[in-house]
Amino acid sequence: MTILTLSRPGLKTERLDDLLTLPREGGEPIFAEPWQAQAFALAVKLSEQGYFTWKEWAATLAGEIKQAANATEPDDESKYYHHWLTALERLVSTKGLSDPQSLLTRKVAWADAYRHTPHGKPVTLPETIHS
Repeated sequence: MTILTLSRPGLKTERLDDLLTLPREGGEPIFAEPWQAQAFALAVKLSEQGYFTWKEWAATLAGEIKQAANATEPDDESKYYHHWLTALERLVSTKGLSDPQSLLTRKVAWADAYRHTPHGKPVTLPETIHS
């Protein structure tokens, strides 16, 4: 498994400190797959742009993790970024940045593109999905 790290000058460490369960190596966030780093960066960027506060983000993520724990999902940390993505989708919908149906349509399109892209080729969406 390849582990990616995100070392970004200016990323406020108190923001990261709010996320106690964030997988880390050497104090930096780590990611097992590129989509995890992208979801992480998107949440940070949307917060920096004022779409939600970091405190609001941390509370939403904590709520997703708690909901999963209450549903007796095993806590082996393998689902952490799935919770991250669910929290991000929830905030994006709540804040009116996108609606749940558009998010689902995009998710289905990416899954379909992934399944039909030859190995070694970049996965892209058809132009009709981009608009």
